[in-house]
Amino acid sequence: RGERRMNRLLKQFSQEDTWRWFESAGVPLVLQDDHCVFPQSQDAKDIVRALLRRMDGVDLRLRTPVQSVRPGLLVDGEAYDAVVVTTGGAPKGLPMLDALQLEWVTTVPSLFTFTVRDDGLRALMGLVVDASVSIPGTPFKAEGPLLITDWGLSGPAVLKLSAYAARHLHEVGYKAPLSINWLQLNEADARSLLLETAGDNPRKQVSSTPPAGLQARLWSHLIDKAGLRPDIRWAEVGSKGLNKLVGILTRDGREIAGKTKFREEFVTCGGVSLGNIDPSTLESKRHPGLYFAGEVLDIDAITGGFNLQAAWTTGAAAARSIA
Repeated sequence: RGERRMNRLLKQFSQEDTWRWFESAGVPLVLQDDHCVFPQSQDAKDIVRALLRRMDGVDLRLRTPVQSVRPGLLVDGEAYDAVVVTTGGAPKGLPMLDALQLEWVTTVPSLFTFTVRDDGLRALMGLVVDASVSIPGTPFKAEGPLLITDWGLSGPAVLKLSAYAARHLHEVGYKAPLSINWLQLNEADARSLLLETAGDNPRKQVSSTPPAGLQARLWSHLIDKAGLRPDIRWAEVGSKGLNKLVGILTRDGREIAGKTKFREEFVTCGGVSLGNIDPSTLESKRHPGLYFAGEVLDIDAITGGFNLQAAWTTGAAAARSIA
């Protein structure tokens, strides 16, 4: 959400600018194999310390809650030349802004894992599989590493799907069907793969010859779910058994029983409507001198890292406008 606005703002302060900024602030960065950027020290506190060092001369007031922001840039009755609201996601809204009469897009959680109550699946906890996941009857689909956990499903594929389908899942109470394509292949290609495997191994047990890319434990679980005998050989599968395997591999049906909540979600979908603000400066159209940056805006992305970049980019745009 907010991709067009972010595309414009990234031209002002890009991910490359972020990299240069932190290295100039004394934090060497490293690009990992998964394309995530981290401090070379692997210590997140280095980021915090760098930000604090650059705040030299700033009057930082901690534990000072703001009760209201009113027209005329009045913050709890005190007038300011400029005000920037960067509260992050606000699951319950921001009553302190009520007097400004801004359009607010209702916030709902984004980036969360799925509770799936399946003992057979739970026995596979720790397995990571490249798969695609979707919610049947909707356009929502995502792919990538899928992590099987003791509570259900996690990993980048699930987190991306939770972001795409954030509002839909909220509306249905976080209970919905889930379809998993374990091979990321269509039915025709999956059938061809199984026929090739069967042709190469007619006398071998199906359980001992999983298709390429599937771990043996997961394959055994899927064979059991398809209703095939654990000792069945490829030559005995037949067309009916083959259809069952193709179906379970390309559209394995599960049920989302809820969203897993360890703490409050760290990303929300929704916030201050982008129609309220100037697209280049992030200044309020109705209240000159009032700016918004970060997740308080109706902007969110499919990973935590992208959301951090969005926060730094919008923060830089607002700061440059004020300067």
